[in-house]
Amino acid sequence: MASSTSTTTSTQQPPVAIICIGMAGSGKTTFMQRINAHLHQKHQEHPSTIAPPYVLNLDPAVRSVPFECNIDIRDSVNYKEVMKQYNLGPNGGILTSLNLFSTKIDQVMGILEKRCLPQAQQEEQKKKKKEEAEVLPSHILIDTPGQIEVFVWSASGSILLSSLASSFPTVIAYIIDTPRTTENTSTFMSNMLYAISILYKTRLPMVLVFNKTDVKSETEAVEWMRDFESFQAALKKEEEEHEREGSGYMGSLLNSMSLVLEEFYNALSVVGVSSMTGEGVGLFFEAVEEKRVEFEREYRPEMERRRADAEVQKAQLREKEVSRMMKDMNVSSKAKGTGKYAASGASGGGGRMREEPETVSDVEAMSEDDDDDDMGEEGGLVEPDEREEVEPSEDAMFEEGLKARYEAAMREQQGGPAAAARSAEYIKRSQE
Repeated sequence: MASSTSTTTSTQQPPVAIICIGMAGSGKTTFMQRINAHLHQKHQEHPSTIAPPYVLNLDPAVRSVPFECNIDIRDSVNYKEVMKQYNLGPNGGILTSLNLFSTKIDQVMGILEKRCLPQAQQEEQKKKKKEEAEVLPSHILIDTPGQIEVFVWSASGSILLSSLASSFPTVIAYIIDTPRTTENTSTFMSNMLYAISILYKTRLPMVLVFNKTDVKSETEAVEWMRDFESFQAALKKEEEEHEREGSGYMGSLLNSMSLVLEEFYNALSVVGVSSMTGEGVGLFFEAVEEKRVEFEREYRPEMERRRADAEVQKAQLREKEVSRMMKDMNVSSKAKGTGKYAASGASGGGGRMREEPETVSDVEAMSEDDDDDDMGEEGGLVEPDEREEVEPSEDAMFEEGLKARYEAAMREQQGGPAAAARSAEYIKRSQE
């Protein structure tokens, strides 16, 4: 039984992270509550095979959420205190709260990997010697602030997204208010441009969710996306109705942009969902599974390539630092007379201290002494057979040893400030 359980655990896929992004008032939090309830219902129907989702709330300003959170930013950061202490407004307070939370992203990722990854559960199983493995969540749900620009375009948002995508298949769910979007073509186009900007900023697969379909169907919006002529007809109708308002340039602009975005529309998955009734939630999760496959096929190799490039750049930078440090140390040793230069300058031949010449005659006498030392007892002629093997010079040995010690110190520096201080002190002592 233990072997079959471990096999099931090892073959289980990691959960997909669904990041819900949407404008204020688009019904994002209600949508989160609906998909969370849907997954909990699946868990109740099949408790032995389906686990409830793992839920994160990244909105520090929300007063209450209609679902239970496993990780809540409000437990770590007090939004009102941040505004008060840093003298910030609402958006600045949200941004600073996210920045403070992102400093603990390593702890958050540690918890997620421990609770949700099959490999981590296997290790935990071995430590506790459990025979039966727990069922892992199949989805990680993340709610974000309604101020999209604060999350998507900030450094903290990029850190959170890249950290999640490095460990889990990650999908962006862009929530759109269907009744408001289909009011006119310009509002529709604005939403599409926002979606494409998020897509290219995050470089993650995206599902467009037309919410509030119980109020108005998503059919018109989807038709505008799929059929260029239908959008042109709606645009022409609006131009005729608002001809006196002088919006001719807007029609030309929207016409051009609809042609440009046609390829973008084809690459998107589109679903209509009612967060109130739950209609379309099943179609949404089907689209998420398609995007999971797309993430593994297209996005993960690109992430691995970028990571490898970053490692190469880091290695090149480290090599440059080693070379620069070696040059600086050579100059410092020559100037101070320390290190190898202290040994050669402090002792002459046979350990005698070399005296500085005071007159011209002293200089000539010292030159003659040096020539006598070089000639040796037999006038400086040495038989070829009597020549000793050439050994590495003291300078070369010193350079090599110092370089090896510095590279070891650079590797230790990964341990943090304390390790860096120890490395610097170690190198400094080697020059004394």
